[in-house]
Amino acid sequence: MKYQSQKVALGFFAVALALFAVQVTLGLVLGWIYVEPNFLSGLVPFNIARMLHTNSLIVWLLLGFFGSAYYLVPEEAEREIYSTKLAWLQLAIFVLGTAGVVVTYLFNLFDGNWLLGNEGREFLEQPRWVKAGIVVAALIFLYNISMTVLSGKKTAITNILLTGLWGLALLFLFAFVNPENLGLDKMYWWYVVHLWVEGTWELVMASILAFLMLKLTGVDREVVEKWLYIIAALALFSGILGTGHHYYWIGTPGYWQWIGSVFSSLEVAPFFSMMAFAFVMVWKGRRDHPNKAALLWSLGCATLAFFGAGVWGFLHTLHGVNYYTHGTQITAAHGHLAFYGAYVCLNLALMSYALPHLRGRDPYNQVLNMASFWLMSGGVVFMTFVLTFAGTVQTHLQRVMGMSYMEVQDQLWIFYAMRFGAGVAVVLGAVLFIWAMAFPSREIIEPGQVPAE
Repeated sequence: MKYQSQKVALGFFAVALALFAVQVTLGLVLGWIYVEPNFLSGLVPFNIARMLHTNSLIVWLLLGFFGSAYYLVPEEAEREIYSTKLAWLQLAIFVLGTAGVVVTYLFNLFDGNWLLGNEGREFLEQPRWVKAGIVVAALIFLYNISMTVLSGKKTAITNILLTGLWGLALLFLFAFVNPENLGLDKMYWWYVVHLWVEGTWELVMASILAFLMLKLTGVDREVVEKWLYIIAALALFSGILGTGHHYYWIGTPGYWQWIGSVFSSLEVAPFFSMMAFAFVMVWKGRRDHPNKAALLWSLGCATLAFFGAGVWGFLHTLHGVNYYTHGTQITAAHGHLAFYGAYVCLNLALMSYALPHLRGRDPYNQVLNMASFWLMSGGVVFMTFVLTFAGTVQTHLQRVMGMSYMEVQDQLWIFYAMRFGAGVAVVLGAVLFIWAMAFPSREIIEPGQVPAE
């Protein structure tokens, strides 16, 4: 490890992995509720479990991004983090907010209270005091990481990363806008949800992936940075107006159907570019890096992001198709593979690379790590296909034939059972990954030495 302040990333990675375990466990519980609808209904109702599942996903991914930034920015800027005390304060605020959210959701505390109660908006259910805490933590992070970059070396990787992280924080401010008009509410709601995952998060993804390719392949920085700028431009060009595919049926003017269809179709381009970028860098580098697991996760991230966010997104993004498929299990299929490929794999790739350096050890139990990749990825891919078939049946029976929602759900039981089996594989893969990260193979680096790149 080159910079001692990078060790602050360990705290962020540890909390992120703990929430990752919570997220996949709750996902498995939700999968079983689809099979046996009354399971835990008196203890943890479906809507509460779903809120905890989605919120823990978002928070652990954000913590992973923050930890990744605290690890890679010192290496790129060639200086220590501006203030490790601020970094630990930021983490403490996130942990406090997470605990507050869990207690509020589980016990339905302060129902209806504008400051302390659950707001009831999907993905943005957090009470306002938690949202305020997130803003404070984000400001601390941005100040800390920006000062580190400004007083050190500037690179394309840090430039794009900072652009993504600043955009992420600023767009979250729309979470405080909650108009009474439902159509207007949804318009602002997508400013956060869509412009995060299909805008600013893509910039974060591209910059972290570029850093990994630089370290794992040995390709010249100039080549990596050219690709990075192209990917960032494609992401912003397609992603901003691509928000229109969420505006089809919420009461906005009809021209959004065409804007959304055209620009959403172009959203495949940045993900295809990232997949091509990763494989071309590995091919050009021809470097035999000892950390095979990190390379596997990196290539898996680019590939599965292309299929999940790109191909599966395109399947139902045109308004003529979306008219029938909107809100069916096809949406769930796209969401699961897109989030897993683009952001889960990205965080796990960076952790696989960074943790051996942070703790001065050999790459962690690579056989277990790579086994976890194939288990989790196989489980999510199978789940995606199962949900796609379920969504196709649901679309035909419900939207074309006119059967009622609950009648159709009875017809989808076999798909939900298979989805649960896929969820078991994902949970087992997550356990293997956490075990591989927690228990290193053997120590090989003497104090004061720097791990081999």
